[in-house]
Amino acid sequence: MKKIIKWFLKSHRWQHLLLGILIGLGSNSWYCTEYVALGISGALEFKDYKYNQGWDWIDFSLTFIGVNLGYLIRYLIKF
Repeated sequence: MKKIIKWFLKSHRWQHLLLGILIGLGSNSWYCTEYVALGISGALEFKDYKYNQGWDWIDFSLTFIGVNLGYLIRYLIKF
């Protein structure tokens, strides 16, 4: 369990997931959610790439999953 927590706290991965969830809570439709998820994930990783930190597919995936998870939470609360 400690290895998973250490991995999750590395490179601000928890922030990618948490902020993705918050963004997903504001999405009105699944279609909107997917566009926002791709756009936000790509923009965050492009920023890292431009500042010579490299592209991290794990951070990209966590942001994408977070946005979809946030929309799922909103959808379940709505119904």
